[in-house]
Amino acid sequence: GPLIESLIGSAYRISYRGDAEMPATEKDLAEDAPWKRIQQNTFTRWCNEHLKGVHKRVGNLQTDLGDGLRLIALLEVLSQKKLGRRYNARPTFRQMQLENVSVALDFLERENIKLVSIDSKAIVDGNLKLILGLVWTLILHYSISMPVWEDEDEEEARRQTPKVMGGAAHHRLQPGLDHQALINSCAPVQRP
Repeated sequence: GPLIESLIGSAYRISYRGDAEMPATEKDLAEDAPWKRIQQNTFTRWCNEHLKGVHKRVGNLQTDLGDGLRLIALLEVLSQKKLGRRYNARPTFRQMQLENVSVALDFLERENIKLVSIDSKAIVDGNLKLILGLVWTLILHYSISMPVWEDEDEEEARRQTPKVMGGAAHHRLQPGLDHQALINSCAPVQRP
């Protein structure tokens, strides 16, 4: 739909800017606001879809990952692994929150999931751009390579796996339909 196409267009424009392009102006930033809102809503739905099995929910993506607990739960659901390190179950202080998010980010590093410029401080402080980048990385990694659940057969896993690569996984995603198909497979948009 038009919302997803707008999201894809904005994501492509922002993600693939050439070095010769001018820095963002106030107009560019104002144009990005609706895109960020759409992306935030879509990514929140994707997180909640995966967290519902462990009875957790993200209401505000910008703030709810900040204590690390929902992020840790999401990673454990997506990877089907325990993070392997102790964390603070009741992170009331900032240092505890930073430690929890570090546990999650360290896990991603051990899983060879590359994060650029994303640290625990950015997540705890609610840096929306970097949080969206983190969730996008999770979507790309785990929606394309979701593990088969113990009670799920391989045929069911194939049906649930996004078919956006068209059998040519070595090709880069093309702007437009491939991105739209990937996003729709991760968090379908309700159409009236």
